[in-house]
Amino acid sequence: MRLDKYLKVSRLIKRRTLAKDVSDQGKIEVNGKVAKPSLMVKVGDLLTLHFGSRVLKARILRLEPSARRDEAQEMYEIVEEAKIL
Repeated sequence: MRLDKYLKVSRLIKRRTLAKDVSDQGKIEVNGKVAKPSLMVKVGDLLTLHFGSRVLKARILRLEPSARRDEAQEMYEIVEEAKIL
C-alpha cells in the first residue's frame, strides 16, 4: 500500500493530499529514511512523523484498503511520542 494512502486510512493524517504534502516536505520517514508518498509500506515498517514540535513513531501492524474509525487505531502501534523543545 502507498504511504500516503496508509496514513489516510489509518487516520494518522486526515486527508491523503495532506499526507502527500507532508511527505513531499521530508517530514515522514520510513525505517529511518525520508519517504516519498508513493513508497510502498509493509507490515512491520517503522514510521516517523514530524508534526511541528512533536515527533511520533508508529509501527505498522496491518494494511487495510479501508477501515472504520475504531478499526483504524488497530492498524498501528505508537512506539514513541516526543516533543522537541
